[in-house]
Amino acid sequence: MSDSSTLAAQYLDASIALLERVRDEEAANIEAAGTLLADTVTAGGRLFAFGAGHSSLAAQDVVYRAGSLALMNLLAVPGAVGVDVMPATLGSALERVDGLASAVLDASPATSGDALVIISLSGRNALPVEMATHARALGLKVIGVTSLSYATGPDAPTSRHSSGTFLRDHCDVVLDSKIAVGDAELTHEGVDAPFASASTITTSALMQSTLATCAAVLADRGVQPPLLRSGNVDGGHAWNAKVFDDYRDRIFYQH
Repeated sequence: MSDSSTLAAQYLDASIALLERVRDEEAANIEAAGTLLADTVTAGGRLFAFGAGHSSLAAQDVVYRAGSLALMNLLAVPGAVGVDVMPATLGSALERVDGLASAVLDASPATSGDALVIISLSGRNALPVEMATHARALGLKVIGVTSLSYATGPDAPTSRHSSGTFLRDHCDVVLDSKIAVGDAELTHEGVDAPFASASTITTSALMQSTLATCAAVLADRGVQPPLLRSGNVDGGHAWNAKVFDDYRDRIFYQH
């Protein structure tokens, strides 16, 4: 087997091992997070997801997505959601700006009784920490998806928030993505830096597992989960149109 094939197998094995850790170690937290979302739905609340930079990928993955809850809305911070801004480094800089998260939340439809999932691999920057603290001050429940290695591990960096705290310190439920500091699973002779990130894999798995749990909890309570179907199956568009109409006051990507 060539070196390149060996590295590919090593990366896949590393990703599988991380997913197995998520399955075995985060089951109770996933159950708690899914139940929190189900409680919000049955109480008439709205659901939001936020992530900055590449952490936004897992948030976007559950918004307006076939097989996902129609009620999950993306809470976007302009310029911080992805790498579509120029220069791309601007997004990273915005994560360190004090006051930005509060301004975005105050201008959003999110309000007391709603739930917000905040995704931040390191959980150290001002934006996710302030997003969590201000959301809770407004009466929202907060689920944090982060790597606890960044807050408690031997290589843990310092917080960039003025309080010295991390995202995990301001959440009702925390989901640990199990990613080591640096988010790089591989090394190789002749390559100066570690490489091959896996945070999107485990974070997306946590998000999908949480929403699956939410759907099951709702069903157990006799509530039909407001799920979207693929527009590429017969009847999918009609199904989705009814869901959009039934829950139009809680879906904001349709407006």
